[in-house]
Amino acid sequence: MKKVQTEIPEQLYKKALALVKEGWFRDEKDVFSEAIRRFLDTHRPGLMEKFIRDDVEWGLHGHE
Repeated sequence: MKKVQTEIPEQLYKKALALVKEGWFRDEKDVFSEAIRRFLDTHRPGLMEKFIRDDVEWGLHGHE
């Protein structure tokens, strides 16, 4: 496992803790891992297209 440290809005953190308290997740780490996994699963094609377009734009025009 890779450890990632970040800052999030207090309300978002409270919502994650509520899911844990309700028994949906073991701890807040599981909530955020699942959220990231779902985001990447649902946005992968769009993200890949954006990265490719950015690379092409950089290749054509360089840094600006």
